[in-house]
Amino acid sequence: MKFYIVIPVHNEENFLRETLNSILSQTIIPEKIVIVNDNSTDSTEIIIDEFLTISPVFIKVNNTSSKEHLPGSKVISAFNKGLEILDNNYDFIVKLDADIILPNNYFERITYIFKGNPKVGIAGGFAYEKDANAIWKLNHPMNKNHVRGAFKAYTKACFRAIGGLKTAIGWDTIDELLAQYNDFLIYTDDTLKVKHMRPTGHAYNPKAKLLQGKAMYTMRYGFWITLIASAKMAIKQKKWQTFIDNLEGYLTAKKEKVDFLVSEEEGQFVRKLRWTNIKQKLF
Repeated sequence: MKFYIVIPVHNEENFLRETLNSILSQTIIPEKIVIVNDNSTDSTEIIIDEFLTISPVFIKVNNTSSKEHLPGSKVISAFNKGLEILDNNYDFIVKLDADIILPNNYFERITYIFKGNPKVGIAGGFAYEKDANAIWKLNHPMNKNHVRGAFKAYTKACFRAIGGLKTAIGWDTIDELLAQYNDFLIYTDDTLKVKHMRPTGHAYNPKAKLLQGKAMYTMRYGFWITLIASAKMAIKQKKWQTFIDNLEGYLTAKKEKVDFLVSEEEGQFVRKLRWTNIKQKLF
């Protein structure tokens, strides 16, 4: 299967080399790797230029966006900038972060998954992060059927059906909800252990704390699902403030009548799916 990778990059001098080397070490190499240098002020671009001389699969795109590191909008805006220069002659496309190390069979497995079941629209592995003793441990997901946005692969049919990726926080939840709405399956492979070198959200702007609640509003979760989801997040993170911030973000978005990211019909599907999942976990 033919595939492309798009990597949004912002000040990743500490991790980028390892990420790109892990791609070059794959048993199956992508046709094109677009690296979007998004307003970097460190030596990121120098590293990108080094890899441009190593292999013709690498393509550099310079992009100037906001200097604020806010989840969602910044990274997907950069991703879309890279997407613009690619053709549609691919079987699947990958959105990759620049602070991860892939196992060398990652794309071989993804290809096997997509070939094995054409109904699968999104596939990926699991993230491992170093603990206090420098041991790589699974960053336990709230939903084992969720593929982290840092290493996400989409078939062309699924990517088109969901209308690409939303430039908003929660994009890597909305994509999976819309994929299921369009009758695609999500597949997670626990044999694919991806090393995540920087913990999630480490560099995010403090303004981001209310955005998760806003995302739940824009996805049409409704108040009660938002309440339950926020409580689960707070328990997982062991931070009561997360619960408060999420509800504040949700209620603020509702008061300001922020635009929804899904249609009313899609929202009904989302709520039904969420309630089904909640009931399954309770009973």
